[in-house]
Amino acid sequence: MKKVKVGILRETKNPPDRRVVLAPNQAKEFVQMFPEIELVIQSSKIRCYKDDEYTALGLPVHDDISDCDFLMGVKEVPIDNLIPGKSYLFFSHTAKQQLHNRPLLLACLQKNITLVDHEYLTNTRGERLVAFGKFAGIVGAYNAFIALGRRTGLFQLKRAKDCKDIMEMYELISRIKIPPVKLILTGGGRVAQGAEEVLRIMKIKQVSPADFLSKTYQEAVFTQLNPEDYVTRIDGSPFDFHHFIKHPSEYKSTFRPYSQHADMWIACHFWDQHSPNFLLPDDMTDHQFKLQIIADVSCDIQGPIPSTLRASTIAEPFYGYNPFSRAEDEPWKPSIISVMAVDNLPGEIPRDASEHFGQALLEHVFPAFFGEDTDQVLERATITKDGNLTSYFSYLDDYVK
Repeated sequence: MKKVKVGILRETKNPPDRRVVLAPNQAKEFVQMFPEIELVIQSSKIRCYKDDEYTALGLPVHDDISDCDFLMGVKEVPIDNLIPGKSYLFFSHTAKQQLHNRPLLLACLQKNITLVDHEYLTNTRGERLVAFGKFAGIVGAYNAFIALGRRTGLFQLKRAKDCKDIMEMYELISRIKIPPVKLILTGGGRVAQGAEEVLRIMKIKQVSPADFLSKTYQEAVFTQLNPEDYVTRIDGSPFDFHHFIKHPSEYKSTFRPYSQHADMWIACHFWDQHSPNFLLPDDMTDHQFKLQIIADVSCDIQGPIPSTLRASTIAEPFYGYNPFSRAEDEPWKPSIISVMAVDNLPGEIPRDASEHFGQALLEHVFPAFFGEDTDQVLERATITKDGNLTSYFSYLDDYVK
């Protein structure tokens, strides 16, 4: 009986991403867990782990892995690289009807590809099994303080991508002295937890939303805002989280007062396209508007935050937003808002992020993929199969057509 052959893809999306689904030691563990499966690693010149680190553990590395049955990567696979009839696992960014990736979904259907998406790997309670979110929050918060140092001239921080690992980043931020700024953190999930970890290491004091709006401080402080803090029911009814998730269009933003008391904002929230915008462009030209730095980790382009005009890159993480012209500008001018909107932040610390991600795959996902899938983990995450949308993603039919 022919062995199932699984390939670990090199990342080919531009800008380059150095992450991988399995670190060398984890790839070795995979082989030991599933001896009936043949694992091959595609060679890469940019991956955070060298080819030699895999071959040193006896793992085969080849340039051509087109004979594999199942191909696993991190970011979207370019359409021209998709091999008809194969099964793929990667973040496709298609299931929320993202217009820029509609051609990718169409190509998967036309090429009879089985597309499995990391984002929809969940347990029976609907909780995600694998995610890079925490690392996005960590790097996003770190970058926010790089921006603060640039704007104030008080300190300089080494780029996260130039640090050896997270521990070096934490050591660097624990040393700097922060002026008495007021900072907002929006969100409460994995991404926000990563950002909060940075703020704790820096010993920045947390205060309640009410105190944030009513008090002044002689030290740096932050407040964490959840949906009940930044939206309210249009009809005046009490806030209900489950109602908000199901009916976001029935709410309006109450965020504006925070923008008039904060110097910095680390945005780590989840936003639905039917939810109210946090701010409108006119809010950012109000004479009371105070925000100087917006680290938009969520990075919804031209969405709830007017200053997020585009995604920035690891190579050039900052740009400026001129609230009066509503256009991009030089990021460090006093009257300009400094924006950080990198959409692949975990790529700045690829080894730490890859290790964390790969461990989750080994523990929670691959036993279902290559063993008994009693909880239908694979089925819930499969978007296309046999040239059609699966039942879980049939709502994308109009989007596809």
